[in-house]
Amino acid sequence: MITHVVLFKLKDSSPESIYKAEQVLRSLEGRVPVIRSIEVGVDVLRSQRSYDICLTVKFDTLEDLEAYQSHPEHVLVADYIGSVRESVAVVDYEGR
Repeated sequence: MITHVVLFKLKDSSPESIYKAEQVLRSLEGRVPVIRSIEVGVDVLRSQRSYDICLTVKFDTLEDLEAYQSHPEHVLVADYIGSVRESVAVVDYEGR
C-alpha cells in the first residue's frame, strides 16, 4: 500500500477559498480508478505553522500512484490547486 500525503497552504486562506479547494480535491473521489481511498481534511487550529488542507490518498502500488499523477482528472485538479496554493509539502510512503 502506498500513501500519498499532500499539505496545501493557500494564497487566500479565507473560509470560502479553503472550502472551494476542499471541494475540488474531493471531486477526485470515484473519478480516478486507481484510488483506493481518499481523505481531505481542513486545518482546525489555524496556527502560524499550519497548512490549510491535507490530502491523503491510498494506492495499491507505486505504479498506481504514478498513473494517478498523469490521470486527466488529477491533472485538472492539480492545475486548479497550483493556481491557488502558496506552498505545498508532499510525503509518499509505503506501508501496510
